[in-house]
Amino acid sequence: MKNILTAAAFFTSVTLFAQTTAKDFTISGTAKNLQPNDKVYLEIAGTQPLVRIDSAKVGPDKRFTFKRKELDEGTVYQLNLANAQRVIVLIEGGETIEIAADGTEKGASKISGSKNNDYYQQLIGMYKEMNEKSQKWQEEYAQAEQKKDSKKIAKIQQDFEAASQGFTGKVKSMIPEMGTSLVALFATNFLNPEVDFATIDALAKRFEVERPTMKQAQVFVGNAKRMRGIQIGDAAPEITLNSTQDKPVSLSSLKGKIVLIDFWASWCGPCRQENPNVVRVYNRFKDKGFEIFSVSLDRDKAAWLKAIEKDGLIWPSHVSDLKYWQSIAAQTYGVNAIPATFLLDKDGKVIDKNLRGAALEKKLEELLKVNN
Repeated sequence: MKNILTAAAFFTSVTLFAQTTAKDFTISGTAKNLQPNDKVYLEIAGTQPLVRIDSAKVGPDKRFTFKRKELDEGTVYQLNLANAQRVIVLIEGGETIEIAADGTEKGASKISGSKNNDYYQQLIGMYKEMNEKSQKWQEEYAQAEQKKDSKKIAKIQQDFEAASQGFTGKVKSMIPEMGTSLVALFATNFLNPEVDFATIDALAKRFEVERPTMKQAQVFVGNAKRMRGIQIGDAAPEITLNSTQDKPVSLSSLKGKIVLIDFWASWCGPCRQENPNVVRVYNRFKDKGFEIFSVSLDRDKAAWLKAIEKDGLIWPSHVSDLKYWQSIAAQTYGVNAIPATFLLDKDGKVIDKNLRGAALEKKLEELLKVNN
């Protein structure tokens, strides 16, 4: 029986980004079991290693306060109360947050001052309830297996699936009312992309329009685009990126030829190992209507240029936005691992994917009517 999501799933998308815009926010509170002069730390949740950005002393009235600027339109912070209790706070900027905590390892906490945190606490409450049920069912499941009680096992599985679907359904029903908020992004961590992609995709499209500069949203939108991907039979989306000479080059400029879009990078070992095969295929078919459009996921231009030269990648169409996995082309084509290739017909339609070596050569022989 599968486990319900762990709390860590909430933070899989948390990343520390470059600073952009700034809005003031305040986090104040009390921790009744802390003492005056105890330290409270403001940290970025989910980072490894832990990123600690500020600290404050508990006053004689057992209060503490942080006044800062939110630079990325949305960050998940963790309040570390003297290493005794940790409290998650979602900030988008402009909030005045009040926290009442116990200041003990398993102590309770109450957060007020923003809808983000209201929803977050509701989600966490739902998760804890589901997790407690799941643990109970797992214990019962193990006992039923020992007794070889097939009826009990079937009943546990049925109850678990019903509760799991109910939990997911409740989360999905909450997402539209959350709007394009930080907590909406984290709510999607409780969804199954294979089953609930329509919900994820709709939210990503909304963020793309309404909050295009929000750093957390940019990652989410990129991941959603990768999930969408490009399938065989689809018209290949346009790619226009700068060449090695910093001049824009478009995929559509190669229309009328059989084109291999090759996603690679200088730092990718399997890509570099495959390059001799790509060079061999190019040399064999370049005069018969075949061309390569190479998209690099590099971020270091010098390394990219050096790899092109060293591997002898002599075709002219090399492009990159030097954005690593945030490459707009990689997102559009759903590329989440490299090397990745898309073979296009003369009309720009995808006719095959991820062909390599002999398989690519054989396919080109068929398409270009070339004898062995």
